[in-house]
Amino acid sequence: MPERQLDFFSDIDVGVEQGPPPSESSPPSVRRALAVSEIDDAALIAAIPGADLAGSAMLAAEAGRRRLAAAVPALAMLCRRFAGFGGRRPIAEQAAAIEALAMIGGREAAHAVSQLIERAVVQEATLPIAVSAAARLGATLSPEALRRLLRHAEPGIRADACRCSRLLPEMILILIDLLDDLDRRVAVAAACALGRMGRIEARPHLKLLLRDDPSEEIIDAASSIADEECAVLLGRIARSTPTLAYAAVISLENIDHACAARIAAAFRQGGPP
Repeated sequence: MPERQLDFFSDIDVGVEQGPPPSESSPPSVRRALAVSEIDDAALIAAIPGADLAGSAMLAAEAGRRRLAAAVPALAMLCRRFAGFGGRRPIAEQAAAIEALAMIGGREAAHAVSQLIERAVVQEATLPIAVSAAARLGATLSPEALRRLLRHAEPGIRADACRCSRLLPEMILILIDLLDDLDRRVAVAAACALGRMGRIEARPHLKLLLRDDPSEEIIDAASSIADEECAVLLGRIARSTPTLAYAAVISLENIDHACAARIAAAFRQGGPP
């Protein structure tokens, strides 16, 4: 055990074998970044909860870059230090920690982000960052939290909440309402969420999206509720959009419809039907 707490952001030698030190003229941010990259995993994690503004951002980013699952509790603790703050402006320390959790991924990171939302550790200004991370991580949120987020005034939050939605009667009703949301991002996210749940209410919306603005997310969502027209649209995408061709053929193979099977087989045999 060391006899004193090391200052990871000082310019002095801390006993770690290093390359040539940065010059005196190097900006502090450069010197700090070099120091952070040289810290071992355990020391990095230990330094996160009490770090200052500049330090916490660099430490969190480094933990995310290394995909340190063991850093999840420390990153959550860093967020909790600022609970109750961020009503008007995003809290930079929380934002850095949440982005690191999204980079690390996995069940523990997803649970940590969901708890930050459920317990109101993140306030309104930082909430969009947390809900976006929850969507990327596939975090499970309570029905109460989902109801609040799906009805939120901020469209980005509503859209990401759609991606977190679960197959619950109340959530389905809200998602159906959101198909007509004035913000296109929300309407698309709601259609995709309903499609993944196997709800045919989303089929007309997904058909329009397959025709006019296809993406991998839309293709995946449509496969659960596709009919013959959807299969034809997927075949057109596979033929005309190389970047989406693979996703379209996989979707066709997952559709329980004779037309879809025929189109997919034709592509697998070397060309469009």
